[in-house]
Amino acid sequence: MERGLDFARKFVAALPHGRLLGMNVVAMANGVAELEMPYDTKLIGDPETGVIHGGAVSALMDTCGGLAIFAHPLQAITTATLDLRIDYMRAATPGQTILARAECYHMTHTVAFIRAQAFDDNRDLPVATASGAFSVELMGKRA
Repeated sequence: MERGLDFARKFVAALPHGRLLGMNVVAMANGVAELEMPYDTKLIGDPETGVIHGGAVSALMDTCGGLAIFAHPLQAITTATLDLRIDYMRAATPGQTILARAECYHMTHTVAFIRAQAFDDNRDLPVATASGAFSVELMGKRA
C-alpha cells in the first residue's frame, strides 16, 4: 500500500501545530515529501524585518521529515524525532511561502534517517538544511 497525498494531507490536518502554521502538503512519494508553509505575520520572529521565526521553519522541516519516512517503501506505522540538526543558511524573504523538501534516505528496523532543505521563492539558495534521525515502527515489525 503506497501512501500518497490523501494520507499526507490527513496526517498534517490532524497535527494542531501543522494547522496553526498553515502547512500544506505538496508532494509525497518514494521516501520524499514536500510541505509548504505560507507567510503569516503571526510567525514573524523579527518585527523590524518581518522575517519568519526559525522555530516555524524548524517545525516545517521536522514535519516534512516525518512525512518522508511515511512515504518510504518500508511502510513505517509510527515515527518520532530522535535528533534533528538544523543549519540556517539565510533569512527567508518576508512575504514568501517556505517550501520544505525531505528525503528518507535510509531506514533500519527501528531508526530512519532524513535530509531536508527549506526554500523561499529563491530555489538556488536554501533558507535552511536539516539532517535527522527518527524512531520508527515498521508494519509487521511490532516489538
